[in-house]
Amino acid sequence: MTHTLEFSAEELLATDDIEEPLLAGGVRCHGGFLHDGTYVSPRTKFRRPALTAWQDQHRKDFGTEILHAPVETWPGNYPSVEQARLLLRHGVREPIIANLTRIGTVEGFGAMIRFLAPPDMQRFFDDDIRGTALDHLSKGLVEAHARDEAGHGDEAGHDRMWYAVRDIAFENPVTQDETELMMQRMGIAFGASPDPDGARQRFLGKRAFEDLDVGLELLISTMLRVLFVEIKAFHVFAWAEELLSDPDLVAGDGEATRLVSFIRADETPHVEYLRTALTEMRDRTFVGESGKHYPGADIIGPMWDASLAESLGLLEDQNRAATVAELELAVSSRPHGADLLAEFHSLAEPPAD
Repeated sequence: MTHTLEFSAEELLATDDIEEPLLAGGVRCHGGFLHDGTYVSPRTKFRRPALTAWQDQHRKDFGTEILHAPVETWPGNYPSVEQARLLLRHGVREPIIANLTRIGTVEGFGAMIRFLAPPDMQRFFDDDIRGTALDHLSKGLVEAHARDEAGHGDEAGHDRMWYAVRDIAFENPVTQDETELMMQRMGIAFGASPDPDGARQRFLGKRAFEDLDVGLELLISTMLRVLFVEIKAFHVFAWAEELLSDPDLVAGDGEATRLVSFIRADETPHVEYLRTALTEMRDRTFVGESGKHYPGADIIGPMWDASLAESLGLLEDQNRAATVAELELAVSSRPHGADLLAEFHSLAEPPAD
């Protein structure tokens, strides 16, 4: 592989030649296995080396490191493994099933990002952006991300893969109608189609930089939100892999855990391209709609801080509240439900200092 910085969309969407496809619960998923049984993530034949090349070139040109928020920035998954085990030992499966369904549904929303990357990013920057992840956002990177999350053609993406994890571990526990009701209770529009125009209109009241192109600011905001969701998700992977590997609590003989490990592998390129492109923006000069120039750090820095605060605050609180609501509903009609609820809360991990 040559150390090139320019890639076509076809290259960034290309998958390695695989010996055997990945099947989960009878569903053909993306990715597959090499002749030696090694799992290969989809659309990474050129995407992985491209990301390494762009990061190396940025360090060489700017002398700065790639933006990063370690997974330890976020608290562990809620409910914890011990809390989830307590529920499953008492036959209370509904909150865990709801969590897995929510994860799959939210993953499917990742397809929205394909509608947000402007085709010409150069016009927003004073510096040359050739040979960067930033320049390739609309040239295959966001499309690869969208296909990974929501599938492409007859290949399932992470949304249906998480549903397969749920169905393997809990033996097809919910119908489509039950899934829709569950998501409504959690405030998630199950089955909703991407609505980029609606997203743009909703974003108008949240703008921080009126002189930036609104589409560009929405893209940056979305990239930051998705980046933090993707990093935090590594807590979810660890939680799911540990919980679903227990044959006394779940079905599938470890197949659900194996599938989660493949999803985890697929997510790494998402984190890498997002933090790389955001770094490239931070270290360049933006051009506003008025023609005024803005240091990238003055744009990316405040937006990074605001999005991280929202992820650690509002979004974390909403996720926990949704889980507790499902739990309270599940135990409300059970004998000794109040005692089980109290024991569940007693196992809560203390907040990090």
